[in-house]
Amino acid sequence: MNNHSYEYGTKQGLLSMLGLLTSAGTLVCCALPALLVTLGAGATLSGLVANAPWLITLSKYKILTFGVSGLMLIIGGGALFYSRNASCPIDPMQAVACVRLRKISLWTYWLSVLLWCVGFFFAFIAVRIFY
Repeated sequence: MNNHSYEYGTKQGLLSMLGLLTSAGTLVCCALPALLVTLGAGATLSGLVANAPWLITLSKYKILTFGVSGLMLIIGGGALFYSRNASCPIDPMQAVACVRLRKISLWTYWLSVLLWCVGFFFAFIAVRIFY
């Protein structure tokens, strides 16, 4: 039982990292271009798009991008919630790693949520307010 909960904690950590990756993608897709334009760095944005043309695709499909990343955040949050009371292994080294992994996963999850919210603001709300 203890080994199973440790393995589940590892999967939960991977879900948190995947959530961070997808939410960072929303930031790159929508918040970064809006910030560059707001700061008057249109030439920098042009250079960025020339070197990373996939940004246009992410921006074009921003509803899908935010939907997938939001779904990953919900799944990661559910995994965190489900495993919050799971026991750690009896072995002291594994127990320390288990506790550390839970803390890292929790911080990673909330950072991911913050990044997603910033990206959502610039992609859908700031566009209507400022432009």
